[in-house]
Amino acid sequence: MKLLPRFLLALAFTAGTLAHAAPVKQKPSKKHVKPKRTMPVHKVDYVGKQVNFSEWQAVSDFADDLARRQGFPRAELSELIARTNYINSAVQLVKPGPPGKPKNMNAVRALLIEAVRIDAGVKFWNEHAATLARAEAAYGVPAEIIVGIIGIETVYGRNTGRFRIVDVLTTLAFAYPDAHNKETRMAFFRGELENALVLARKQNVDPFSLLGSFAGAIGLPQFMPGSVLAYGVDFDNDGVTDLRGSPADAIGSVANFLLHHGWKPEENGTLVYPAQLAPGGNFDFFIKQGLEAKFDFSVLAEAGVGIDVAPRLGRQYGLIDLQNGTDATEYWVSTNNFYAITQYNRSYFYAISVIELGSAVRVARATTTVSAAETL
Repeated sequence: MKLLPRFLLALAFTAGTLAHAAPVKQKPSKKHVKPKRTMPVHKVDYVGKQVNFSEWQAVSDFADDLARRQGFPRAELSELIARTNYINSAVQLVKPGPPGKPKNMNAVRALLIEAVRIDAGVKFWNEHAATLARAEAAYGVPAEIIVGIIGIETVYGRNTGRFRIVDVLTTLAFAYPDAHNKETRMAFFRGELENALVLARKQNVDPFSLLGSFAGAIGLPQFMPGSVLAYGVDFDNDGVTDLRGSPADAIGSVANFLLHHGWKPEENGTLVYPAQLAPGGNFDFFIKQGLEAKFDFSVLAEAGVGIDVAPRLGRQYGLIDLQNGTDATEYWVSTNNFYAITQYNRSYFYAISVIELGSAVRVARATTTVSAAETL
């Protein structure tokens, strides 16, 4: 899998920063055990190093606890642990990038809003137009936002990841690199390792058949296992939620995730507005208010923030900044639904990229449709 440059990793351009569900408890069935479903064979690029995780006390304690709470046979967990590899590349990739390198939104645009991705988006939208329309009607999330997210995440399924997620989640759960938030991140990945095993049991597949990113994210939309369990939907109605092999399930699940993370269908429309700031104003207070629209526009206007159109009454807004390296910083007035996208990945750069890619695909698709009609 082609990985993004390190400076983009610092912007959290991995699905490991998704909003995640708490581990889902599921009691094992007492009925006869069904044979595991056969999954398509995919190449695994990152086989890692065999280590004896069974000798790690923290891993053993985790397995004991998991067997007790989730009902997994302890012997099966021991066998799984024995087959699990240590993935050093995952450890290296979650380390923060070198300090001092300025963020650059235009560099991100050049990388992500480009012809190959736009063309692939047009093809994806054309192939799944009916499904996208159905998701928009069911969840209130515009098709172009769904298309933008899947395009940014995996180029419409081209780059879904070739790590065995049991390997990377175990590695990051018990060997996370030194960092100020090490314990918090290890606890998160232990929860996701549990979720991955619950997911494999629920779908009746070998846990090692689950492939994904270096942070353990799965499928076209790069959901963490907990998000698959909490927000994944069987949108093609075949009885299985499959975010790896079913574009319909991926489309419905992205829309469902956004709806559960603050998307308001009644506020569809423009998500961000270029902002004009009065000279000499201090706008840090608004920028540092977190991932939430909190202000009537009148409050922003009084502080010296302007936009070119009349704001919608009764809605809340925020203010964001997008650095451009040594060039001037961009400022945007942001809406509630903009911040809903940041719950998918907690980065303003990510949300802007989703919006701009979705818009570019919509325009390119419309242009292609017109051109095709003119040749008839």
